[in-house]
Amino acid sequence: MYDNILQKLQTERRLSGSEYKYLLETDRYDEELNVAARNKAQEIFGNKVYIRGLIEFTNFCKNNCYYCGIRAGNKCALRYRLGKEEILSCCRRGYELGFKTFVLQGGEDKHFTIEILCDIVSAIRREYKDCAITVSFGEMSAIEYEKLFKAGANRYLLRHETASPEHYAKLHPVDMSYENRMRCLLDLKRIGFQTGCGFMVGSPYQTVDNLVADLEFIGQFKPQMVGIGPFLPHKDTPFGHFPPGSLEMTLKLLSIIRLMEPNVLLPSTTALATLSKDGCERGILAGANVVMPNLSPQIAKNKYMLYNNKSSVGAQDAQALSVLQSRLDNIGYTISYARGDYN
Repeated sequence: MYDNILQKLQTERRLSGSEYKYLLETDRYDEELNVAARNKAQEIFGNKVYIRGLIEFTNFCKNNCYYCGIRAGNKCALRYRLGKEEILSCCRRGYELGFKTFVLQGGEDKHFTIEILCDIVSAIRREYKDCAITVSFGEMSAIEYEKLFKAGANRYLLRHETASPEHYAKLHPVDMSYENRMRCLLDLKRIGFQTGCGFMVGSPYQTVDNLVADLEFIGQFKPQMVGIGPFLPHKDTPFGHFPPGSLEMTLKLLSIIRLMEPNVLLPSTTALATLSKDGCERGILAGANVVMPNLSPQIAKNKYMLYNNKSSVGAQDAQALSVLQSRLDNIGYTISYARGDYN
């Protein structure tokens, strides 16, 4: 049965809910699935791995998501903001290193109004016309997203977190809604952003049925980017006592998503590298084709803590691209310095 389902996934790119569930629940070793996804990624991208320069520009956030270390209610978090010139300095250093994509990521910080954010994006666009600009700044109105797009942002990352309204309510306070998160994603796609969604693997109260719903949502929404990684607890959150998500399940889902959406931009995430010292490489071997080295200054690396023990060296550190390349060499891959737009 496994072989038939895997063959169907490779040829038809879609499965029924029960077939997804079978793949997720089976104890069978997933080397065949990983190899199929790896071969598909190599067919499209070769042995290239795109790099994105991550700039974590604020860890202030108005939200109180139960899983997140920078939630508003975490009084132990050491807060910071980067100014416009500090952000541009990160871009300059990244551009000198060869980066052609900058990712502006932050909590939903009220200080950064849409006017301030657009001014920063416009400044990056003027200086780096050949680069892609990705923003990951949470929920906004459609009008604000449109302003950001006109200012020069190309891509937007907004994890849907879960495709189940009931599960969403268990992860977030009552002032956040599943319906608004989905509205945001639809607005982003309509406006013209290359749009990314995603979810945590092994988040509290998550069931296999929730994961099946996530896969079905991705199949319907057809994002250009998908960011998934294992849930990792932060001690100063309501979910600090929950266990981390599974490395093996995360790799299995990466492979399934690659076979569902062959052209999708699929990161091997920092969370994966945090969970396992070879997590970055294993993610790539499971079908991922993006890594996001950190261009943020040291103050940000030490304080942008969504979860405990965040990895900030090796493959995720922009100052160690040579280390990243040597690690990729060991698995037969190489860094691509192209923009890496969705095709």
